[in-house]
Amino acid sequence: MDEPQENEGKTRTITLLGREITMPQSRLLRIVIGGLLVFLGCFGFLPVLGFWMIPVGLVILSYEFATVRRWRRRSEVWWAEKRGRRRARERQPLDKADRR
Repeated sequence: MDEPQENEGKTRTITLLGREITMPQSRLLRIVIGGLLVFLGCFGFLPVLGFWMIPVGLVILSYEFATVRRWRRRSEVWWAEKRGRRRARERQPLDKADRR
């Protein structure tokens, strides 16, 4: 009677800006939600909708499709490298020639 379900302990969560969001169990529902967020995000110039919906939709879709997952990982690496270079530049002391 109390048999464990197959999906128990396998709930998918997304961590965005330090918050964990639980995604639906249904794969089809996750795909629909991600697709709608991307599609409606294209109308971000309208009230209520916003361009923020595009990256959130892509993050949801990245859990389902390997191609989108690769794009997301590449963009994460690119962003980390860009931020690292900027921070390294800010930490470097200025040479005497650079001070004017």
